[in-house]
Amino acid sequence: MVKCAVRYAAVILVLGLLWKGAALMAGSGVLPHPEVACIAFVRALGTGGFWADFASSAYRAVTAMVLAWGVAFPLGLVMGSSRRVDGILAPFVFLTYPIPKIVLLPVFLLLFGLGDVSKIAMIALILGYQVLVTTRDGVRAIHPKYFDSVRSLGGSRRHILLEVLVPAALPHGFTALRLGTGVAVAVLFFVESFATMHGLGYRIMDAWGRMDYVNMFIGILGMSLLGAVLYEAANFLEKRMCRWMSAGRK
Repeated sequence: MVKCAVRYAAVILVLGLLWKGAALMAGSGVLPHPEVACIAFVRALGTGGFWADFASSAYRAVTAMVLAWGVAFPLGLVMGSSRRVDGILAPFVFLTYPIPKIVLLPVFLLLFGLGDVSKIAMIALILGYQVLVTTRDGVRAIHPKYFDSVRSLGGSRRHILLEVLVPAALPHGFTALRLGTGVAVAVLFFVESFATMHGLGYRIMDAWGRMDYVNMFIGILGMSLLGAVLYEAANFLEKRMCRWMSAGRK
């Protein structure tokens, strides 16, 4: 925990120095100095408006991540363990995987409306592809000897699922989820730029349009905080659900 805090502090210090240098070169009228933005951000933490925007963004991101995991992880298990299902679905998955899903946002807005459903569905779709492909590949990489070992001990399909497939796939799925938090926050910013008046993405774009750059950076710092929280939450879940991985590293 202490090492993690030290790493974050070191990164923040380096980014702050780079930001300060950029502000000195660009001028404070264009790019506010980091100390000014950080003081404003700390003050914003004591306001209800900031936390309302933070809560709206967190709700959309967390709901999308849960939805993506709930659909993509089981489907990845099935595709990885069943050649028949994989033969049917894999061509569709890998044909559509390179397509930038964000271009479908207008379609999602038409289908699901201008509310949270379309935004959550967009984030879940993009993140779900990563979890699906990574989980499927993780299952397919399992050596056949592990299946033979369970069968030789009289294990059923249920035992194979719980003792072989899920333990082997969980680290892959959580890795995709953890690394996908950055993608989720990036997509969140984009979708909150449309048809909403709540959320950190809206705060950023609204402040940018009014040339209120300090408030814009409050939103940017808030979005960064959200991304860090989501990443650490996924990392925590991975350590809790995959304890044998931590034991192996020791």
